[in-house]
Amino acid sequence: MTCVAFVVFEGFQSMALAAMPVFEYANFSAGEALYDVSVLSEHGRPLRASGGLSVGTEEFDERVFDTVIVVGGDAILQQAPEGVLNYLRASVKTARRTASICSGAFVLAQAGLLDGRRATTHWAYARDLQARFPSIKVEEDRIYVIDGSIWTSAGMTAGIDLALAMVEKDHGAELARSVAQKLVMYHRRAGGQSQHSALLDLEPKSDRIQTVLGYAREHLAEALSVEHLADVARLSPRQFSRAFRAETGQSPAKAIENLRLEAARQLLERGRLNLDQIAVETGFSDRRRMREAFLRAFGQPPQVIRRNARTDYAA
Repeated sequence: MTCVAFVVFEGFQSMALAAMPVFEYANFSAGEALYDVSVLSEHGRPLRASGGLSVGTEEFDERVFDTVIVVGGDAILQQAPEGVLNYLRASVKTARRTASICSGAFVLAQAGLLDGRRATTHWAYARDLQARFPSIKVEEDRIYVIDGSIWTSAGMTAGIDLALAMVEKDHGAELARSVAQKLVMYHRRAGGQSQHSALLDLEPKSDRIQTVLGYAREHLAEALSVEHLADVARLSPRQFSRAFRAETGQSPAKAIENLRLEAARQLLERGRLNLDQIAVETGFSDRRRMREAFLRAFGQPPQVIRRNARTDYAA
């Protein structure tokens, strides 16, 4: 059985514990006890999360855990309790994996466990993490990063993706997929996937523009000209372009390119299609145009993003 410990502290963010049910449902889906999960703290007493939820904990002791996961919270951004740091410094020597969720990366950094490593955290804290700990290579737009035995994830729900990746690494993709389905997840995001959603960034206000964006996302392989989208919205091209920019702050062409980039990046990370196929599937028409768009948006060509995703999976 794999023993997993979640390390918490006073004022932690309760959403970080949303990763716990991943291990619970792995047991349920497998029909056997694959994981045993504990919640630990320095003094082993009930602790209040930032939202007021009280959680019972067990005190740090000499038990050896396979996987140790430290959660996030604003309470530890500047300085985590010394007892927590000492526990992590000791446990990393015996644990197979040591991980953080969201701003929990600051705890690992304060303990010296991220020195010289690649890591990520919530996008809102990434630049602060890099500035305070310059020896870390912070990858601020990643869902999660694996560097040797150290795993770090982005904000809150990314912890679920991190835990699913652990289940997949331990027991295979089929079990991880079953757990994701039971958690009613649309899909498990790969580590290299962006923390940002193109549709969320657009935030259209009217049903008409939302309908157009939904249509575009389902028909990315098509030309999707302004005239075509205007027909979907039942507006003239001029009216549509004006309304679209007013609601999203972007031109239709720019928004469609962002949707194509997001879809292409997901396909790259899944690794099933070659670059020419992905370019056609996502409406770039050829790999040259797709490469140019990737360089504009990410500063990296598609091949590098695919290689990074494969490196994380192999790790």
